[in-house]
Amino acid sequence: MRPMFLEFPDDPATAHLDRQCMLGPDVLVAPVLSADGDVTYYVPAGTWTHLVTGTQVTGPAWLTEKHGFDSLPVLARPGAVIPFGSRTDRPDYEWADDVRLRMYAPTEGQRTRVRVPSPGNGPGAEFDVRYEGGTASAELVAGTSTGYICEIQGTER
Repeated sequence: MRPMFLEFPDDPATAHLDRQCMLGPDVLVAPVLSADGDVTYYVPAGTWTHLVTGTQVTGPAWLTEKHGFDSLPVLARPGAVIPFGSRTDRPDYEWADDVRLRMYAPTEGQRTRVRVPSPGNGPGAEFDVRYEGGTASAELVAGTSTGYICEIQGTER
């Protein structure tokens, strides 16, 4: 977790944001701190995608949303590639097996290296993910994986 101004030092609106943060370089999180579920947060420039709903938001902009006790704003940065595991019933499996590599609002010619760690002592996996001609593809370049799928999220197709 890190403050917004460290990731966006040239955006003056991020200088005083103390109720939201970046989780790694690609995920914006805005906790809901009110009993009524209202949350106001800021998104920097670009097309951000809600991880749960897939709704796109174009920044820079201030947004106000209402969330229940079981949700909060979690958005993927434009160009992010986020691995999603194949299992939801348990945390102790090889995360790189049948992983979904989701690209969020990619740009033409984008190439991203993604590492998926192993929950145990295994080697994990490293993928080279590309976006060219409106198509996403990936190649396993290190470690092991029984399979993987590339998905494109947040593009106008």
